Amino acid sequence: MENRALLAIVLSIAVLAAFQYFFGNKMHQNVPLSANTSANTTNVTATVNKNTQKQATPNESIKKEEVKPLKKLVSKASNHAQRGRDVIVDTPLFHATLSENGATFKHFILKRYKQTVKDDSPGVDLVNVNPPLLPLGVTIKSGGEIDLRTSFFKAEKTRIDLDSSSSPAKLRFVCPLGENATLIKQFTFYPNKYVVNLVMRLEGAGADRYTVFLYDRPYKASTRYVFSGPSYFSKATGLEEITLKKPGDTHTYAGELEWLSYGDNYFMTAVIPLDKKGPWDVRMSLLDDKGLTESTMSTKVAGAVSRSPMVLGNMNVYIGPKEIERLKAVGHDLSKAINFGWFDPIAKPLLYVLNFMYKYVHNYGVAIILLTVLIKVLFWPLAHKSAQSMKTMQKLQPKLQKLKEKYGDDKERLNRELMQLYKTYKVNPMSGCLPMLLQIPVFFALYKVLLQAIELRHAPFMLWINDLSAPDRLMIPGVEIPMVGGLPVLTILMGASMYLQQKMSPSSLDPTQAKMMQLLPLVFTVMFINFPSGLVLYWLVNNILSIVQQYYVNKFTD
Repeated sequence: MENRALLAIVLSIAVLAAFQYFFGNKMHQNVPLSANTSANTTNVTATVNKNTQKQATPNESIKKEEVKPLKKLVSKASNHAQRGRDVIVDTPLFHATLSENGATFKHFILKRYKQTVKDDSPGVDLVNVNPPLLPLGVTIKSGGEIDLRTSFFKAEKTRIDLDSSSSPAKLRFVCPLGENATLIKQFTFYPNKYVVNLVMRLEGAGADRYTVFLYDRPYKASTRYVFSGPSYFSKATGLEEITLKKPGDTHTYAGELEWLSYGDNYFMTAVIPLDKKGPWDVRMSLLDDKGLTESTMSTKVAGAVSRSPMVLGNMNVYIGPKEIERLKAVGHDLSKAINFGWFDPIAKPLLYVLNFMYKYVHNYGVAIILLTVLIKVLFWPLAHKSAQSMKTMQKLQPKLQKLKEKYGDDKERLNRELMQLYKTYKVNPMSGCLPMLLQIPVFFALYKVLLQAIELRHAPFMLWINDLSAPDRLMIPGVEIPMVGGLPVLTILMGASMYLQQKMSPSSLDPTQAKMMQLLPLVFTVMFINFPSGLVLYWLVNNILSIVQQYYVNKFTD
């Protein structure tokens, strides 16, 4: 019984790891930023215009006589779509470029996050699309729809520079709609935040609905274990991560809304409405086969439609890293965007502990080692009892074999005798498996943390390990290892430590099972080659601590 249970658990781990290796995430195979995106976006403009017409709720009733008719203003609002200037906003955290065409973002480059680990690598640009489809374009509706996504908005200034001690700065874009009607988009930038406030105000006319657009395509490809794409959060639904597989696929939602976003495991752009929670009409559509996604959020304006001037919308826009503390500071449950799936209740406490340790050691590799030691200490009593039980089981093997020979034909009698033997020697055959069962969730939770936490992205450890979120590779001049590249030194050490641990551990397996188990270190070594080096470091340190514990049990326990 104990042999089958132990073997089943070990093989289950192997199967799960194999599944991840063959079908899971391929580390750091980033989708390159397209230099020819404009051609692609032009091809889907017709599709975008068609989708835009579907934003209004079919059952809406608009009393046209209550508002100034705006149908005549559509052409006037879009006549100057090509003459817009670029506006630069530079802060300690980012360098942004906005366009007067639509008062939208053309670039939003993070200064503290590089595209690669090289010193001269450019910063990550979170606007991964080209005109005309840029994020934060708007349409308004009142007796007719005005598409302002590429309309000319005159900026009151062309540059804003903030340092860490600066006060928040406002930037107004004004779009003349004709007949004394004007739409104003006012952005407020903060020196030490990735949050930008956006207030839209309509003067000289009324409107009853507006729509905000997000456009993006993945910076990093979505996989089974790392999500990249549109998502939203509401109190009613919780976090919804939407996978759109082929062009034309669409997801819709109607109800209260905390935020709408587009992001991957490291970065996100989120629109957070401040003036109302709903009802909102949300629509997400895949526009082409290269991942271009349109996400819209549309709502009815609060108050009378004839009121002027009127605030159409007040919202915060978060464009930045998925750092859990920053997202919690923003509020509105934005931290829910960090999602570790089933292992979230375990993974997030591990991330908090990891970040707490980093504050003191200033090296995430060292923090991982300390976290491994802490986990090992917590599991030490259980693991120690397990090791003692396995050693006792090994000593009982001759007696077990005699009972099997004597009562092999009478299974009921054999089970009774076995239970009596376990009771006499005060041993539980399943106790050797329990610590492993309890550590499996911790292992996978830590795996998710090391795979998804931006804190580990490009985080160096020591020597050749300069990115704990990437596979371990020691590059040897003139030597190219097929399908691997560099030498996975840390992974090889992990496999060797696993083999040594196996040799030191007592075993009650029969010869056939024992031979199968001897292959396990090799299997794990092969599977761990493409795992994050931070996870390999955890497993290596855990093996070393297990070896120390097993040595103590073997030497000092009868």
